[in-house]
Amino acid sequence: MTAAAPAAGRGGQLRAYWELGKPRLSALAVFAVVAGAYMAWPGRTQNPHPPFDLLVLTTLGTFLAAVGANALNMYRERDLDLLMVRTQGRPLPTGRLSPAQARGFGVGTAAVGLLLVLFGAAPLEADGARHAGTANPVAALVCAAIVVSYVLVYTPMKVRTPLNTLVGAVPGALPPVVGHAAVTGQLAMPQLVLFAILFCWQVPHFLSIAWRYRDDYARAGMRMLPVVDPTGHRTGLTMLLYGAGLGIASCLPFLLGLAGERYVVIAVLLNALFFVPTLFAALTRKDRAMRLTFVASITYLPLLFLAMVWDRR
Repeated sequence: MTAAAPAAGRGGQLRAYWELGKPRLSALAVFAVVAGAYMAWPGRTQNPHPPFDLLVLTTLGTFLAAVGANALNMYRERDLDLLMVRTQGRPLPTGRLSPAQARGFGVGTAAVGLLLVLFGAAPLEADGARHAGTANPVAALVCAAIVVSYVLVYTPMKVRTPLNTLVGAVPGALPPVVGHAAVTGQLAMPQLVLFAILFCWQVPHFLSIAWRYRDDYARAGMRMLPVVDPTGHRTGLTMLLYGAGLGIASCLPFLLGLAGERYVVIAVLLNALFFVPTLFAALTRKDRAMRLTFVASITYLPLLFLAMVWDRR
């Protein structure tokens, strides 16, 4: 039994494909890719911005890869989505799209995205020049890791172990690595710093959502931490630990000479503004506090990256 009647007409089907890719969630990846590219760019006075074509093709490619991964996630979880109130209205449970359509859309968009990153992100050469048409296998492989780890590792782990949150944080932390590798064409230490920031950020961000929908996840048999932790003590402690880890990771750009003093001042302030509601949520486990933590998280990340890019060295 579906949650709603199938949408009629071409417009309804296009909207269903749009929902399938979770574009608002994928948009976070775009922002992270741009930040990663800027942190890799030398930032010369006469040319302080990465090449426009590199930014557009890399961000578009990563966005499409993320959209494809989200579509394939929905394809694999279509039976579970039918059991949860918050997901019953998705395109597959409602019958607006067939499983074959969702699978084809997911594979197709992910493949196009990977090709755009592979051939659209010509890296900076040793002489400081970029040679159009040069493939960038490193950035493409990191982008492919987002799709593979999200669809083939994180998705099945949701019904097996509460550690799925940490596993799911891996593909979510890779977009800035794609942006950085698009410029450099290689793996480097700054990418690990960017990865660590986004990895730690995701844990309190996601757990603030999972706690509010723990009953929904339980109905679908998903073993999220709040589902197996009815008191919320472990959930709150995990949020605090990774919130503290985020505070440390966000200072690394300054300590390693990647960003300046103005950045670290802003980072400390942002961490305080994020950690206070996280502490309140961890102690009270009230839905209102969890919602406030979620709002603080989605405010924190873009402001931190903007400050990092603004004061980059």
